Amino acid sequence: MGSSKRLAAHYDMRSQYQAILAAARCGPLQSLTDRELALREQPVTIYPQPYRAVRAWVRFGPEAVRVDAKLARSTPAAAGIEFRAGETTFRCWVWGNAVTADDA
Repeated sequence: MGSSKRLAAHYDMRSQYQAILAAARCGPLQSLTDRELALREQPVTIYPQPYRAVRAWVRFGPEAVRVDAKLARSTPAAAGIEFRAGETTFRCWVWGNAVTADDA
């Protein structure tokens, strides 16, 4: 039997959603603190929609998971991202080197 690229993408997305929700049960979504972001000292860029697609490492409690996300804002050292799992939208700040551009 052959496989469908369309269905493969769907199953990949479902698998990622399940991984995110499983990680979310391990603890709260971690985000950089105000002190780490230093927003009073660093410029912040806010991106209009559509956001740029990225891949990012996020942490729920002790559990790390790589997610497909949208870049919403950034500083010279950090990225503000958002990502979805099912009906839930998550938003957090991560270090810039935890994010790579999604060229796909």
